[in-house]
Amino acid sequence: MMSGLEAALVEASSPSWTQRARAGRDLASFPDVPEAGEALVGLLLDVEDTAVIRQTAEALARVGTVAAVRLIALAVAEADDNQADWLQTGVHDAFVGPDGVPDVAAACANLARDQEDAVRRAAADISAWTDDTRR
Repeated sequence: MMSGLEAALVEASSPSWTQRARAGRDLASFPDVPEAGEALVGLLLDVEDTAVIRQTAEALARVGTVAAVRLIALAVAEADDNQADWLQTGVHDAFVGPDGVPDVAAACANLARDQEDAVRRAAADISAWTDDTRR
């Protein structure tokens, strides 16, 4: 029998957008697991359905840890304008949801010292998104 992580990793490559979106939500609980992180970045850059991007970004923003936000930043660094818009929408959704405001801003502050320049720049973008949301 497969674990939840294994099942979500399989769903991440499904041809069904609903299964990929579910995988993004499920894998968000495992941002520190390398295989999950790789799959999550792929889902954050999904070329077939923007709902996958949006729901995965929201799930990771709700987790709000440095590891989770770093995955969003990695995707932002590679995203085209359309993908970036949906990443921003997903992060925004996490702030307006019923579960309160995740600590994305603190994670972004931590990522401002990341080794990778692209992550630092993307974290600044995400931080600006959270500033816009709180106004």
